[in-house]
Amino acid sequence: MSTDATAAAQHLSRLVSFKTQQAGADGIAGEEQPICDHLAHELAKRGARTTLGTGTCTDGRTGAYVLASWGTPKRVINIHIDTVPANAGWSRDPWVAHVENDRLYGLGSADTKGAIAAALVALDTLGGVPQDVGILCSGDEEAGSGVMTAFLDGPHKAGIEQVIVCEPTARAAGIAHRGVLAQKATLTGLGGHSSKADFLPKPLAHLARLATQLDDAGIRRLHDGPAGMTGTCLNLAALAGGVAFNVIPGRAELEWSIRPYPGFDFAGWHAEVSRLAQAIHPDIVIETTVDHAPFACDALADLVRPHVQRVGNLDFWTEAALWSAAGIDAIVVGPGDIGQAHAADEFVTFDDLAWAVGLMRALLVR
Repeated sequence: MSTDATAAAQHLSRLVSFKTQQAGADGIAGEEQPICDHLAHELAKRGARTTLGTGTCTDGRTGAYVLASWGTPKRVINIHIDTVPANAGWSRDPWVAHVENDRLYGLGSADTKGAIAAALVALDTLGGVPQDVGILCSGDEEAGSGVMTAFLDGPHKAGIEQVIVCEPTARAAGIAHRGVLAQKATLTGLGGHSSKADFLPKPLAHLARLATQLDDAGIRRLHDGPAGMTGTCLNLAALAGGVAFNVIPGRAELEWSIRPYPGFDFAGWHAEVSRLAQAIHPDIVIETTVDHAPFACDALADLVRPHVQRVGNLDFWTEAALWSAAGIDAIVVGPGDIGQAHAADEFVTFDDLAWAVGLMRALLVR
Protein backbone atom coordinates (compact mmCIF):
# COMPACT_ATOMS: atom_id res chain seq x y z
CA MET A 1 0.00 0.00 0.00
CA SER A 2 1.51 3.33 -1.06
CA THR A 3 2.24 6.21 1.29
CA ASP A 4 -0.03 8.44 -0.82
CA ALA A 5 -2.94 6.03 -0.48
CA THR A 6 -2.47 5.67 3.27
CA ALA A 7 -2.40 9.43 3.77
CA ALA A 8 -5.45 9.89 1.55
CA ALA A 9 -7.34 7.22 3.48
CA GLN A 10 -6.69 9.08 6.74
CA HIS A 11 -8.17 12.29 5.33
CA LEU A 12 -11.03 10.39 3.71
CA SER A 13 -11.99 8.72 6.98
CA ARG A 14 -12.50 12.15 8.52
CA LEU A 15 -14.43 13.44 5.51
CA VAL A 16 -16.80 10.46 5.50
CA SER A 17 -17.77 11.26 9.09
CA PHE A 18 -19.35 14.56 8.03
CA LYS A 19 -23.04 13.93 7.38
CA THR A 20 -23.58 15.87 4.17
CA GLN A 21 -26.33 13.68 2.69
CA GLN A 22 -29.31 15.08 0.85
CA ALA A 23 -32.68 14.31 2.42
CA GLY A 24 -33.90 10.75 1.94
CA ALA A 25 -37.23 9.03 2.47
CA ASP A 26 -36.91 9.81 6.18
CA GLY A 27 -36.63 13.51 5.41
CA ILE A 28 -33.34 13.80 7.31
CA ALA A 29 -30.65 15.82 5.55
CA GLY A 30 -27.12 16.60 6.61
CA GLU A 31 -25.29 19.92 6.76
CA GLU A 32 -22.69 21.23 4.33
CA GLN A 33 -21.24 24.13 6.31
CA PRO A 34 -19.27 22.02 8.85
CA ILE A 35 -17.29 20.16 6.19
CA CYS A 36 -16.61 23.44 4.36
CA ASP A 37 -15.31 24.98 7.58
CA HIS A 38 -13.06 21.93 8.08
CA LEU A 39 -11.76 22.09 4.52
CA ALA A 40 -11.21 25.85 4.70
CA HIS A 41 -8.93 25.23 7.68
CA GLU A 42 -7.09 22.35 5.97
CA LEU A 43 -6.59 24.25 2.72
CA ALA A 44 -5.47 27.43 4.49
CA LYS A 45 -2.78 25.37 6.25
CA ARG A 46 -1.55 24.49 2.76
CA GLY A 47 -1.11 28.10 1.74
CA ALA A 48 -4.48 28.82 0.15
CA ARG A 49 -6.58 31.93 0.41
CA THR A 50 -9.99 30.51 1.28
CA THR A 51 -13.42 31.92 0.54
CA LEU A 52 -16.57 30.48 2.07
CA GLY A 53 -19.91 30.93 0.34
CA THR A 54 -23.47 29.68 0.40
CA GLY A 55 -26.28 28.81 -1.97
CA THR A 56 -29.85 27.65 -1.66
CA CYS A 57 -30.33 23.90 -2.01
CA THR A 58 -33.25 22.50 -3.95
CA ASP A 59 -35.09 21.65 -0.73
CA GLY A 60 -34.68 25.19 0.61
CA ARG A 61 -31.80 24.48 2.99
CA THR A 62 -28.69 26.63 2.90
CA GLY A 63 -25.86 24.83 1.12
CA ALA A 64 -22.20 25.77 1.14
CA TYR A 65 -18.93 25.89 -0.75
CA VAL A 66 -15.31 26.71 -0.09
CA LEU A 67 -12.94 28.05 -2.74
CA ALA A 68 -9.21 27.67 -2.08
CA SER A 69 -7.06 29.94 -4.25
CA TRP A 70 -3.36 30.12 -4.90
CA GLY A 71 -2.82 33.32 -6.84
CA THR A 72 -5.64 34.10 -9.30
CA PRO A 73 -7.12 30.74 -10.31
CA LYS A 74 -7.22 30.03 -14.02
CA ARG A 75 -7.61 26.29 -13.44
CA VAL A 76 -9.95 24.94 -10.77
CA ILE A 77 -10.48 21.42 -9.46
CA ASN A 78 -14.15 21.13 -8.50
CA ILE A 79 -15.26 18.39 -6.09
CA HIS A 80 -18.72 18.11 -4.57
CA ILE A 81 -19.03 17.60 -0.83
CA ASP A 82 -22.60 16.31 -0.59
CA THR A 83 -23.78 12.72 -0.90
CA VAL A 84 -27.02 10.92 -1.59
CA PRO A 85 -28.84 9.41 1.41
CA ALA A 86 -27.51 6.06 2.60
CA ASN A 87 -29.08 3.39 0.40
CA ALA A 88 -30.81 0.35 1.90
CA GLY A 89 -28.55 -2.61 2.56
CA TRP A 90 -25.51 -1.06 4.24
CA SER A 91 -23.74 -3.69 6.33
CA ARG A 92 -21.97 -1.06 8.45
CA ASP A 93 -22.42 2.52 9.58
CA PRO A 94 -22.26 4.61 6.36
CA TRP A 95 -20.58 7.52 8.18
CA VAL A 96 -17.78 5.51 9.78
CA ALA A 97 -14.94 4.64 7.40
CA HIS A 98 -14.06 0.94 7.31
CA VAL A 99 -10.91 -0.45 5.68
CA GLU A 100 -10.87 -4.00 4.39
CA ASN A 101 -9.02 -5.71 1.51
CA ASP A 102 -7.44 -2.47 0.24
CA ARG A 103 -10.80 -0.75 0.09
CA LEU A 104 -12.16 2.11 2.14
CA TYR A 105 -15.90 1.82 2.71
CA GLY A 106 -18.05 4.82 3.58
CA LEU A 107 -20.80 7.02 2.19
CA GLY A 108 -19.22 9.41 -0.30
CA SER A 109 -15.90 7.57 -0.40
CA ALA A 110 -16.17 7.27 -4.19
CA ASP A 111 -18.69 10.03 -4.84
CA THR A 112 -16.68 12.22 -4.28
CA LYS A 113 -14.87 12.70 -0.99
CA GLY A 114 -12.02 10.45 -2.11
CA ALA A 115 -11.07 13.13 -4.62
CA ILE A 116 -10.92 15.74 -1.85
CA ALA A 117 -8.64 13.51 0.20
CA ALA A 118 -6.38 12.95 -2.80
CA ALA A 119 -6.14 16.69 -3.41
CA LEU A 120 -5.03 17.32 0.18
CA VAL A 121 -2.27 14.72 -0.09
CA ALA A 122 -1.20 16.10 -3.47
CA LEU A 123 -0.81 19.55 -1.91
CA ASP A 124 1.34 18.05 0.86
CA THR A 125 3.64 16.33 -1.63
CA LEU A 126 3.72 18.86 -4.45
CA GLY A 127 7.20 20.13 -3.70
CA GLY A 128 6.19 23.74 -4.18
CA VAL A 129 3.34 26.22 -4.00
CA PRO A 130 0.66 26.07 -6.71
CA GLN A 131 0.27 29.14 -8.87
CA ASP A 132 -2.99 30.47 -10.28
CA VAL A 133 -4.98 27.34 -9.46
CA GLY A 134 -7.88 26.67 -7.15
CA ILE A 135 -9.86 23.92 -5.50
CA LEU A 136 -13.62 24.40 -5.19
CA CYS A 137 -15.52 22.07 -2.83
CA SER A 138 -19.23 22.63 -3.41
CA GLY A 139 -22.56 21.29 -2.21
CA ASP A 140 -26.04 20.39 -3.50
CA GLU A 141 -24.70 18.49 -6.53
CA GLU A 142 -26.76 15.41 -5.75
CA ALA A 143 -30.03 17.36 -5.65
CA GLY A 144 -30.38 20.44 -7.80
CA SER A 145 -27.01 22.23 -8.15
CA GLY A 146 -28.25 25.30 -6.31
CA VAL A 147 -24.82 25.91 -4.77
CA MET A 148 -23.00 25.66 -8.11
CA THR A 149 -25.54 27.98 -9.68
CA ALA A 150 -24.92 30.49 -6.89
CA PHE A 151 -21.15 30.22 -7.37
CA LEU A 152 -21.35 30.71 -11.13
CA ASP A 153 -23.69 33.68 -10.67
CA GLY A 154 -21.24 35.29 -8.25
CA PRO A 155 -17.91 37.11 -8.64
CA HIS A 156 -15.51 34.27 -7.81
CA LYS A 157 -15.66 32.55 -11.20
CA ALA A 158 -13.95 35.56 -12.81
CA GLY A 159 -10.70 34.54 -14.49
CA ILE A 160 -11.35 30.79 -14.39
CA GLU A 161 -10.57 29.24 -17.78
CA GLN A 162 -10.41 25.52 -17.02
CA VAL A 163 -12.24 23.27 -14.57
CA ILE A 164 -11.69 19.64 -13.72
CA VAL A 165 -14.96 18.28 -12.35
CA CYS A 166 -14.28 15.29 -10.12
CA GLU A 167 -16.66 12.35 -10.35
CA PRO A 168 -16.01 8.59 -10.02
CA THR A 169 -15.02 7.81 -13.61
CA ALA A 170 -12.98 4.60 -13.14
CA ARG A 171 -9.84 6.41 -14.34
CA ALA A 172 -11.49 7.59 -17.55
CA ALA A 173 -11.98 11.21 -18.55
CA GLY A 174 -15.36 12.44 -19.69
CA ILE A 175 -15.58 14.94 -22.52
CA ALA A 176 -19.32 14.51 -23.16
CA HIS A 177 -22.43 13.29 -21.43
CA ARG A 178 -26.18 13.44 -21.72
CA GLY A 179 -28.42 15.93 -20.01
CA VAL A 180 -31.56 15.20 -18.00
CA LEU A 181 -35.00 16.50 -18.91
CA ALA A 182 -37.89 15.44 -16.66
CA GLN A 183 -41.45 16.44 -17.44
CA LYS A 184 -44.92 16.03 -16.00
CA ALA A 185 -48.38 16.14 -17.53
CA THR A 186 -51.45 16.89 -15.43
CA LEU A 187 -55.11 16.62 -16.36
CA THR A 188 -58.03 17.54 -14.11
CA GLY A 189 -61.59 16.28 -14.60
CA LEU A 190 -64.84 16.27 -12.69
CA GLY A 191 -64.34 12.93 -10.94
CA GLY A 192 -67.27 10.95 -9.65
CA HIS A 193 -68.98 7.59 -9.29
CA SER A 194 -67.80 4.89 -11.66
CA SER A 195 -71.38 4.23 -12.74
CA LYS A 196 -71.08 7.48 -14.71
CA ALA A 197 -67.79 6.54 -16.36
CA ASP A 198 -69.32 6.41 -19.84
CA PHE A 199 -70.18 10.09 -19.68
CA LEU A 200 -67.49 11.81 -17.56
CA PRO A 201 -63.93 12.77 -18.49
CA LYS A 202 -61.29 10.09 -17.75
CA PRO A 203 -57.98 11.82 -16.89
CA LEU A 204 -56.12 8.53 -16.39
CA ALA A 205 -57.19 7.19 -19.77
CA HIS A 206 -56.16 10.38 -21.56
CA LEU A 207 -52.72 10.42 -19.93
CA ALA A 208 -52.29 6.71 -20.62
CA ARG A 209 -52.75 7.54 -24.30
CA LEU A 210 -50.16 10.30 -23.98
CA ALA A 211 -47.78 7.82 -22.36
CA THR A 212 -47.94 5.46 -25.34
CA GLN A 213 -47.50 8.38 -27.74
CA LEU A 214 -44.39 9.52 -25.86
CA ASP A 215 -42.99 6.01 -25.91
CA ASP A 216 -43.49 5.93 -29.67
CA ALA A 217 -41.70 9.29 -29.92
CA GLY A 218 -38.74 7.79 -28.08
CA ILE A 219 -38.70 4.78 -30.40
CA ARG A 220 -38.66 7.07 -33.44
CA ARG A 221 -35.51 8.68 -32.06
CA LEU A 222 -33.58 5.49 -31.26
CA HIS A 223 -30.98 6.19 -33.94
CA ASP A 224 -30.76 9.96 -33.52
CA GLY A 225 -27.71 11.54 -31.93
CA PRO A 226 -23.92 11.24 -32.09
CA ALA A 227 -22.09 7.92 -32.23
CA GLY A 228 -22.05 6.21 -28.86
CA MET A 229 -24.89 8.37 -27.57
CA THR A 230 -27.87 7.63 -29.81
CA GLY A 231 -31.47 7.61 -28.64
CA THR A 232 -33.16 9.62 -25.91
CA CYS A 233 -33.45 7.03 -23.10
CA LEU A 234 -37.13 7.95 -22.76
CA ASN A 235 -38.43 6.64 -19.45
CA LEU A 236 -42.11 6.55 -18.49
CA ALA A 237 -41.75 6.91 -14.74
CA ALA A 238 -45.24 7.11 -13.22
CA LEU A 239 -48.95 7.34 -14.01
CA ALA A 240 -50.99 8.20 -10.94
CA GLY A 241 -54.37 9.48 -9.88
CA GLY A 242 -56.76 6.71 -8.94
CA VAL A 243 -58.12 6.26 -5.41
CA ALA A 244 -60.46 3.26 -5.71
CA PHE A 245 -61.89 0.93 -8.36
CA ASN A 246 -65.32 2.57 -8.18
CA VAL A 247 -64.16 6.21 -8.27
CA ILE A 248 -63.48 8.15 -11.46
CA PRO A 249 -60.26 10.06 -10.71
CA GLY A 250 -60.67 13.81 -10.61
CA ARG A 251 -57.02 14.29 -11.47
CA ALA A 252 -54.23 12.28 -13.10
CA GLU A 253 -50.50 12.85 -13.45
CA LEU A 254 -47.93 11.35 -15.83
CA GLU A 255 -44.17 11.66 -15.32
CA TRP A 256 -41.42 10.88 -17.80
CA SER A 257 -37.83 11.80 -18.58
CA ILE A 258 -35.35 11.77 -21.41
CA ARG A 259 -31.54 11.93 -21.46
CA PRO A 260 -30.80 14.37 -24.30
CA TYR A 261 -27.47 14.09 -26.10
CA PRO A 262 -25.27 17.09 -27.02
CA GLY A 263 -26.91 18.92 -29.91
CA PHE A 264 -30.38 17.62 -29.09
CA ASP A 265 -33.27 19.59 -30.65
CA PHE A 266 -35.02 20.77 -27.49
CA ALA A 267 -37.40 23.11 -29.33
CA GLY A 268 -38.50 20.30 -31.59
CA TRP A 269 -39.06 17.97 -28.62
CA HIS A 270 -41.13 20.49 -26.69
CA ALA A 271 -43.21 21.23 -29.78
CA GLU A 272 -43.89 17.53 -30.38
CA VAL A 273 -44.86 16.87 -26.75
CA SER A 274 -47.24 19.82 -26.82
CA ARG A 275 -48.78 18.68 -30.11
CA LEU A 276 -49.28 15.12 -28.84
CA ALA A 277 -50.90 16.34 -25.63
CA GLN A 278 -53.22 18.80 -27.32
CA ALA A 279 -54.39 16.17 -29.80
CA ILE A 280 -55.44 13.94 -26.89
CA HIS A 281 -57.05 16.56 -24.67
CA PRO A 282 -56.74 20.37 -24.81
CA ASP A 283 -56.65 20.72 -21.01
CA ILE A 284 -53.50 18.64 -20.49
CA VAL A 285 -50.88 20.83 -18.77
CA ILE A 286 -47.19 20.09 -19.41
CA GLU A 287 -44.52 21.12 -16.88
CA THR A 288 -40.74 20.67 -16.96
CA THR A 289 -39.48 19.63 -13.52
CA VAL A 290 -35.77 19.00 -14.21
CA ASP A 291 -33.72 20.58 -17.00
CA HIS A 292 -30.02 19.69 -16.92
CA ALA A 293 -28.23 20.49 -20.18
CA PRO A 294 -25.99 17.94 -21.91
CA PHE A 295 -22.23 18.51 -21.99
CA ALA A 296 -19.56 18.34 -24.67
CA CYS A 297 -16.07 19.82 -24.48
CA ASP A 298 -12.79 18.23 -25.59
CA ALA A 299 -10.53 21.24 -24.97
CA LEU A 300 -8.89 19.65 -21.90
CA ALA A 301 -8.54 16.11 -23.23
CA ASP A 302 -4.78 16.40 -23.81
CA LEU A 303 -4.30 17.83 -20.31
CA VAL A 304 -5.45 14.62 -18.62
CA ARG A 305 -4.78 12.04 -21.34
CA PRO A 306 -1.38 10.95 -19.90
CA HIS A 307 -3.06 10.14 -16.57
CA VAL A 308 -6.21 8.26 -17.63
CA GLN A 309 -7.07 4.96 -19.27
CA ARG A 310 -9.38 6.46 -21.87
CA VAL A 311 -11.06 9.68 -22.93
CA GLY A 312 -14.67 9.52 -24.05
CA ASN A 313 -18.34 9.81 -23.16
CA LEU A 314 -19.91 9.30 -19.74
CA ASP A 315 -23.24 7.67 -18.94
CA PHE A 316 -24.24 10.12 -16.18
CA TRP A 317 -24.86 13.84 -15.77
CA THR A 318 -22.35 16.13 -14.04
CA GLU A 319 -21.99 19.80 -13.21
CA ALA A 320 -19.44 20.09 -16.02
CA ALA A 321 -22.50 21.06 -18.08
CA LEU A 322 -23.01 24.13 -15.89
CA TRP A 323 -19.38 25.20 -16.18
CA SER A 324 -19.48 24.72 -19.94
CA ALA A 325 -22.69 26.75 -20.21
CA ALA A 326 -20.85 29.54 -18.35
CA GLY A 327 -18.18 29.56 -21.08
CA ILE A 328 -15.49 27.68 -19.13
CA ASP A 329 -13.70 24.62 -20.54
CA ALA A 330 -14.41 21.52 -18.48
CA ILE A 331 -13.58 17.84 -18.22
CA VAL A 332 -14.76 15.13 -15.83
CA VAL A 333 -12.36 12.73 -14.06
CA GLY A 334 -11.83 11.29 -10.60
CA PRO A 335 -11.19 8.25 -8.41
CA GLY A 336 -13.75 5.52 -7.82
CA ASP A 337 -16.32 3.86 -10.03
CA ILE A 338 -19.82 5.15 -10.77
CA GLY A 339 -21.00 1.59 -10.10
CA GLN A 340 -20.18 2.17 -6.43
CA ALA A 341 -21.76 5.61 -6.23
CA HIS A 342 -25.19 5.64 -4.55
CA ALA A 343 -24.87 1.93 -3.67
CA ALA A 344 -24.87 0.23 -0.28
CA ASP A 345 -21.35 -0.34 1.08
CA GLU A 346 -19.87 2.28 -1.26
CA PHE A 347 -16.09 2.05 -1.44
CA VAL A 348 -13.00 3.37 -3.17
CA THR A 349 -9.85 1.29 -3.65
CA PHE A 350 -6.48 2.30 -2.26
CA ASP A 351 -5.04 1.93 -5.77
CA ASP A 352 -7.52 4.51 -7.01
CA LEU A 353 -6.65 6.89 -4.18
CA ALA A 354 -2.95 6.60 -5.02
CA TRP A 355 -3.68 7.21 -8.71
CA ALA A 356 -5.82 10.22 -7.83
CA VAL A 357 -3.04 11.79 -5.76
CA GLY A 358 -0.77 11.61 -8.79
CA LEU A 359 -3.47 13.09 -11.01
CA MET A 360 -4.05 15.95 -8.59
CA ARG A 361 -0.35 16.71 -8.38
CA ALA A 362 -0.24 17.04 -12.17
CA LEU A 363 -3.33 19.24 -12.28
CA LEU A 364 -2.15 21.57 -9.52
CA VAL A 365 0.91 22.55 -11.57
CA ARG A 366 0.17 24.84 -14.50
